[in-house]
Amino acid sequence: MSNSEKIIRLKTVLARTGLSRSTMYRKIKEGTFPCQVRISIHGAGWRESAINCWIDDPVGYRNESARL
Repeated sequence: MSNSEKIIRLKTVLARTGLSRSTMYRKIKEGTFPCQVRISIHGAGWRESAINCWIDDPVGYRNESARL
């Protein structure tokens, strides 16, 4: 598994993006932020590569799998 395919947890995502928790979840719902990946029954994270894509272009990012 390469570094860009690591799964990162909530605290790391919030620290790297500068978003608040509520803003991040709102953006997920809108399809303008990467969705979570389920890693266990009670755990989830984000693909680091998806977070890096969002950081590179936060205004232009669209999550293709989150169609309304």
